[in-house]
Amino acid sequence: MIRSRFGTFRGLVRLALSYPQLALGRSASVAPDPARVRRLVFVCQGNICRSAFADVVAQSVGLRSASFGLSTTTGRAAHGPAIAAARALGHDLSTHRAVDLVDYVPEPGDVLLAMEVRQLHRLAADPRLATLPRMLLGRWTRPMLPHLHDPYTLDDRYMARCLARIEQAVGALVRAFPGARLS
Repeated sequence: MIRSRFGTFRGLVRLALSYPQLALGRSASVAPDPARVRRLVFVCQGNICRSAFADVVAQSVGLRSASFGLSTTTGRAAHGPAIAAARALGHDLSTHRAVDLVDYVPEPGDVLLAMEVRQLHRLAADPRLATLPRMLLGRWTRPMLPHLHDPYTLDDRYMARCLARIEQAVGALVRAFPGARLS
């Protein structure tokens, strides 16, 4: 049950720890002014599963979006199991190519949406990105899951569950950030 719902025991523990971090203001979140948000930028570790999928979903619902990974190789293809799980949800990840943090170019109106608290801390420590608003994508899932554990190389059932959670969260972003809609 843990493998299919949380990926690993570590994923469950990190999820449990993320709630008090968020509640106590220790998540390094910086809330945006929703009226100023023009583009949603999804962030994860490798930009081959979670953030890549969120980007594809956001574009499919008419939002301006981008994605990058904190530690990846620009040009890397999406992870095969993520491509398959995305296809099962009606999305095509086959043409996605990863973008590394150093190749991400911030634009006015960007809001960074990370998958894990530790990723928010890393974004906050980067002088190029420290002033950008940043939040956890999992705040838009129901129930709220502030930690969306990395499904890379994990159980296929968890990959599908993780991507479904991301799809749900992106659906809520449409209402939260109307300025990010494509004209």
